[in-house]
Amino acid sequence: MRIVSLAGGIGGARFLRGLKAATPDSEITVIGNTGDDITLFGLRVCPDLDTVMYTLGGGINEEQGWGRAAETFTVKEELAAYGMEPQWFGLGDRDFATHIIRSQMLAAGYPLSQVTEALCDRWRPGVRLLPMSDDRTETHVVVSDEDGRRAVHFQEWWVRLRASVPAEQIVLVGADEARPAPGVLDAVAAADVVILPPSNPVVSIGTILQIPGIRAALEDKTVVGVSPIIGGAPVRGMADACLTAIGVETSAQAVLELYGSALLDGWLVAEEDKGVALDGVVVEARPLLMSDPEATRDIAAAALALARSLAS
Repeated sequence: MRIVSLAGGIGGARFLRGLKAATPDSEITVIGNTGDDITLFGLRVCPDLDTVMYTLGGGINEEQGWGRAAETFTVKEELAAYGMEPQWFGLGDRDFATHIIRSQMLAAGYPLSQVTEALCDRWRPGVRLLPMSDDRTETHVVVSDEDGRRAVHFQEWWVRLRASVPAEQIVLVGADEARPAPGVLDAVAAADVVILPPSNPVVSIGTILQIPGIRAALEDKTVVGVSPIIGGAPVRGMADACLTAIGVETSAQAVLELYGSALLDGWLVAEEDKGVALDGVVVEARPLLMSDPEATRDIAAAALALARSLAS
């Protein structure tokens, strides 16, 4: 079976690990969000791509869900001693190596998709990992605070401000001119099913869907999504702050309507959200908390089973 999955960071990466366990013989292509990408200290950092790569490749810090295992922060401390900013984004020493290699390859003219493939040669994640686009796009957030009304990079709003300042607008800068990375549309066209993990529906999955051509391609396929909202609260992170920014309620029903029946054929919700419905979408309720690898595998297997039944 050929499966395409869209993914953001921690939740998406952990779900993908469960998906691999649920269907070890399938060919899985992952389209990763690059809207979170940022340049720090002259280096290009791709947090979501790296989180997927490290998680599936066995190098992730399991406790926090991002960054490298057994990490040290000597370079970060030395940069701080020189007064270098920003100091709110913590790159570890092992992680720096990835960003140095990526930045050197990009500077040499390699597109991000080829760079990602080269990095995955080391980590062997067991999936084909593609950035949503080789073109530079960055998610920015419009806020109003003591410094006035301004736009900040998503990472500053998410990491430094912890989304404590309400977002007035979330914008994917560069989306209109961006094109899907090589292989993205071909993978979607060849897919038997498409699975949307419980990633942030605004700044992970929603960002990927903004790249011209991707959503239209997905609408021709059998697509099953897993709700990132359980009982009116995000499974992880601050998706509620992102949903509020675009005027969407934090509920499994509202996220289902945000994606819409043109995109989704099936929708998995938690048992607490039984009763969620939308014409044209098959909704199933089951436990959705990814509490351990076995539970995560079972959730992925349920999503895949629903997709298979709808595709047949």
